[in-house]
Amino acid sequence: MAELARITVEPREPLAAEVSRRLIDYLMSGEVQPGDRIPSERQLTEMLGVNRPTVREAIKSLGFLGLLEIRQSSGTYFRGADSDVLYRLFELGLVLGERGARDMVRARAELEVVVAGLAAQARDEAGVELLRARLTAMRQCPDEEFPEADTAFHAALGELAGNTVLRDMLKGMRAMIQRGWVERTGTVRSREVAYADHVPIYEAVEKGDAEAARAAMARHMEGASRRLMEALEQREA
Repeated sequence: MAELARITVEPREPLAAEVSRRLIDYLMSGEVQPGDRIPSERQLTEMLGVNRPTVREAIKSLGFLGLLEIRQSSGTYFRGADSDVLYRLFELGLVLGERGARDMVRARAELEVVVAGLAAQARDEAGVELLRARLTAMRQCPDEEFPEADTAFHAALGELAGNTVLRDMLKGMRAMIQRGWVERTGTVRSREVAYADHVPIYEAVEKGDAEAARAAMARHMEGASRRLMEALEQREA
C-alpha cells in the first residue's frame, strides 16, 4: 500500500484542502485500484497527523467529486478517475503542486501544439471566421478583458480541431493554470507580444498549413511556458 506522509500545516492553505491533495496523490499513485477500500478515517488521521474532522471533510469532498464512494458500515472505496472526474479536479486546482504545476505547463504546451495542427487540418469557413473574430477581440478588447479573449482564442482552436477529449483536457488545464497558479503568482506578459504570437497561428490555420500552425503554437507556448516557470521559481525562492 502506498505510504502517506504526515502533513505540516501551511497557514496559506486550508488543512482540509491539503489533506484532499494528499489523498488524490495517494489514489493516483497506481497502487490503489478502482474498487479498493482506502484506509479508515482513524487510520488516515494517524498516518497524516491531522484531526479526524479534517479527514472526514476531505473524504466528503472527494466523494462529492466522484472520486470516492462512501459506504455506510463498510468503508470508503476508490471509484477510479474518469475524464469527467479529472476535469473537475483540474477546475478546482486540487492536483496543483509545485511538480504538478511544472508537469501541467509542459503537458499543456504539447497539447496546444497538437490541437493547432488538427485545427489547421480540419478548418472550415465557419471555424476560420470564429478564429478571426477571436483574434480581433484580442486586439480590440480593454486590457482587463485580454486574458479572457486570449483563452477564447485557444478555446476556438479546440472547437475547430474537432477532438472533444483534447478540447476538454485543455479547458481544464487552462482553468487550473489560470486560477490555481497565474492569479497567485501575478504572472504578467506584454499584451502586444501575446497578440503578436497569435497572428501566425491564425494565418497558418486559415491556410490549412498544419505544420506551420504547430510551429507557430510551439513558439508561442515556449515563451508562455518560460514566463510561468520563472514565476514558479520566484515563488519557490
